[in-house]
Amino acid sequence: MADYIISCCSSADLSDEYTKERNIEYICFNMSIGDDQYKDDMWQTMKPEDMYARMIAGEDSKTSQISVGDYVDYFRPFLEQGKDVIHLSLSSGISGTVNAAYNAKNFLAEEFPDRKLYIVDSLAASSGFGLLVEKLATLRDEGKTIDEVYKYAEEHKLNLVHWFFSTDLTFYIKGGRVSKTAGFVGNLLNICPLLNVDNKGKLIPREKIRTKKKVIKRIVEKMEELAENGHDYDGKVFISQSACIDDANAVADLVKEKFPKVKEVRIFPIGGTIGAHTGPGTVALFFWGQKRVD
Repeated sequence: MADYIISCCSSADLSDEYTKERNIEYICFNMSIGDDQYKDDMWQTMKPEDMYARMIAGEDSKTSQISVGDYVDYFRPFLEQGKDVIHLSLSSGISGTVNAAYNAKNFLAEEFPDRKLYIVDSLAASSGFGLLVEKLATLRDEGKTIDEVYKYAEEHKLNLVHWFFSTDLTFYIKGGRVSKTAGFVGNLLNICPLLNVDNKGKLIPREKIRTKKKVIKRIVEKMEELAENGHDYDGKVFISQSACIDDANAVADLVKEKFPKVKEVRIFPIGGTIGAHTGPGTVALFFWGQKRVD
């Protein structure tokens, strides 16, 4: 196996167990619930049900991006060990943390001139970001060099397709992402917005769909439209969810029905960084497919 580090930030929404299994390193975002400070450490410190219960009870949830100093302290031990690093960051369309990673890279370049430290703006989020990280770990395990893996990431990251929906607009309203009037009407009429991540890595509302049953069907229809090789898609599928595992399972079951050649469907809990903004009730579907062009 190639001897370099595959790294990401915790907003890749995998699990600590899975990152250890795949030999993936990660650095944690910072978050708070009420007056308590936490690391978004893939739910090692806090359970998701506890965070969402506190949010529902009215406590404020906030996140803060990883600082340049945090990145320097995180990268330095790898470089001191003589290892090169390829680090994938949460989309620049969602967070400025990639800029901190670039600044840390520049700071460390003089100290470690013989080491390679690649930074990739994933233009992705949640377990879609995680699916890209997983692919790079697979390429590393197949013996690809760090340069080959970096090239693959830059050439294929827009082939990572994201679609997601929410059945509860409460925290979208609270965070200002949905107006109070639109949110009230949406909740009243059981409207479940369907969104995706565009080619600039930004979250874009695409459709307003009434009822959970219809939006579950529609999100899988999007996969039918966009998946690599259509119904013959045989890649991996990642799904993430915030306190709505039954909805995620319903999406997974429909994916397996429509795409019999799929190798693996994994469901992960949405992490604290993303969940602090979505609240409960969000399901996201990720797969490889047509390159995002808008």
